[in-house]
Amino acid sequence: MHAEVAIEQPTPVRKERDWPAALLKRLLLTALVLAALWAIWEGYRWLWMRTGWTRPFVVDDLTMPPLSDIVSRLWEPLAEGQPPLIRDLLDKAAFTAREAAFGFALGAVAGFAIGAVLHHSRLLRRGFLPYVVASQTIPILAIAPMVVIWGGSVGLPVWARVGIISAFLTFFPVTINTIKGLDSADPRALELMRTYAASPWTVLWKVKFPASLPFTFAALKIAATASVVGAIIGELPSSIQDGLGGAILNFNQYYSLDPAALWATNIVAAALGIAFFAVVVLAERLVVKTAPEHVA
Repeated sequence: MHAEVAIEQPTPVRKERDWPAALLKRLLLTALVLAALWAIWEGYRWLWMRTGWTRPFVVDDLTMPPLSDIVSRLWEPLAEGQPPLIRDLLDKAAFTAREAAFGFALGAVAGFAIGAVLHHSRLLRRGFLPYVVASQTIPILAIAPMVVIWGGSVGLPVWARVGIISAFLTFFPVTINTIKGLDSADPRALELMRTYAASPWTVLWKVKFPASLPFTFAALKIAATASVVGAIIGELPSSIQDGLGGAILNFNQYYSLDPAALWATNIVAAALGIAFFAVVVLAERLVVKTAPEHVA
């Protein structure tokens, strides 16, 4: 008689108890990465300034300010009697985030719709896909003034016009990955749906859409950061001073006098892009976890 060995399976309660340790590990890893980047930045400055190397550029306090100066600049006021720079930049980041969120949502919806249409029509795909690709070769700075003027003629608020500019950058990766994702549906599942005489709409939402989730979320991660870039660029021709684009343009004019302010603004802009990316990652974990088994 063989003794049966019971294998203890992890329970949901145990997994819930393990999340603080996992969070602590992520925080420690993030701290280590930031410390490594800090060391690389300061080590690069020290080596180039110590040796006097000039390739690829001259390194000094103007071209590469010490990170301590950049971080401390965030807590210094722009002028006497004004709040710290970080408060002003956070307000501007919130304004840019609204534009980027609108552009991200608009671009994601438009991209998925275009991808779904092109997936169902080979003729349209051959005819229109080259123009979709060509749209991304047009410089965004050439499109932005047109969108600002056209949007103003129909009464759109300025932030919505900037959101449309942001959507111009976000729809493309979603379109391409949606086509690829919908094409990747399991042929056996499609054949089963045909035997049930399922409608094309049912096949799309029950089989093809779940199969496209990994591809779609990969595109959304790219689109999330692109939406922030598009919003910042769109603010420049719109003369918007309430967002990060206006702050970057302003600090760029006084870079020789206060280089740390521009670098600090870049850090806040990068943090905003990371926040958008993190939201998409969180949504992916929540959505794909509940998707069919062959998708997750």
